[in-house]
Amino acid sequence: MDNSPIGFFDSGVGGLSVYQRVSALLPHESTVYIGDHAFLPYGGKTRRRIQARAVKLIRFLLARHVKLIVVACNTATIAGIDTYRRLFPDVPIIGVVPVVKTAAQLSAGSFAVLSTSFTAQSRYQKLLIRKFAPRAQVYNLGCPNLLSFVENGILQGKQIDRELGQILTPRILKKIDIIVLGCTHYPFLQKAIRAIVGSKIRILDSGGAVARHVERILTHNDIPGHAKRATHEFYSTIENDTLSRVAGTLLKKKVRVQYADI
Repeated sequence: MDNSPIGFFDSGVGGLSVYQRVSALLPHESTVYIGDHAFLPYGGKTRRRIQARAVKLIRFLLARHVKLIVVACNTATIAGIDTYRRLFPDVPIIGVVPVVKTAAQLSAGSFAVLSTSFTAQSRYQKLLIRKFAPRAQVYNLGCPNLLSFVENGILQGKQIDRELGQILTPRILKKIDIIVLGCTHYPFLQKAIRAIVGSKIRILDSGGAVARHVERILTHNDIPGHAKRATHEFYSTIENDTLSRVAGTLLKKKVRVQYADI
């Protein structure tokens, strides 16, 4: 038994969707979460810049004695998950990637992947699609503006509908049967996406798979927690009074986001 916390980091509040799934599956695990709002968004940064920030965030989490780290950001994962594991070999590090393999297995032949521009254009994602969906028609769609809605706690409305309508055009919707959410911010927009695409198209995200993987790693390493009262700490790399409100809106509970000078 190990009641040390699980660490999470993301460019902002999007990784809370992963935190939410892990905490639901493992309610006796304490957690520490940090959003790198000072460098948000990661989608427009270079690979080297993203890796440098990720390393600093990992060090911050290790200073809080976490036993496992979840890179709760698709862009940060694709930018350097192997690098993080090489630099920090003593702690398990789990990344998040779009569930392309699952979509390929479930789709009748055509599906869409929504992600940041960095992720959509990355060699990693293109290889992922080529490996697991070689015969499928895959719409690999970069969505540079969706993240900002979630960061502002805006989850539905005309602006989001307009943005989604430009991404998921009628031509694409006629052809696909699955949408893969390839950014951890996007699960918070599921209701808005569902309203645009209707009930027949399946929407998949990585949160559940990541939570189950966390459980497997904790069990395999003999470090599961059994805290009677799990604690949950939330940090951001900027001081902003609205972050606690936004995080509380997303998680549907009271949240206090503290400042971390990184």
